[in-house]
Amino acid sequence: MIWKPWQFILVALAGWMNRQQQHVIEYLQEENRILREELGRKRILLNVAQKRRLATKGKVLGRALLKQFGTLFCPDTILKWHRMLIARKYDGSGRRRPVPVPTKANMIRDLILRMADENPGWGYGRIYGELKGLGYDVHW
Repeated sequence: MIWKPWQFILVALAGWMNRQQQHVIEYLQEENRILREELGRKRILLNVAQKRRLATKGKVLGRALLKQFGTLFCPDTILKWHRMLIARKYDGSGRRRPVPVPTKANMIRDLILRMADENPGWGYGRIYGELKGLGYDVHW
């Protein structure tokens, strides 16, 4: 393979950028180790926005890389936050319309209860027959 000058410059630039990124990663890993030493066994409480930011970044990396880097939080916790975030996103409860109250069913139920209170000797068969006689289609 014959190297052209622009290919050599491109490879050199890519190697330099990779080395810079590796130094930044090593620095952040050491910073995390120091933070973990300082905190000890104390819990870190995050708000929802902070959890969301960590979850989205952590999902991109995956469980293996998160475990390798030794993050402040367990990789499973970070991925659980992401699953909860996705579940909340596709929940759909915010877009649902309130269900209307079934007025006819409530009216029939109230009528049945009133019939049972006013006529204690009637059983369900008699109440069914009376409702059918009044024109209500109540299933047996």
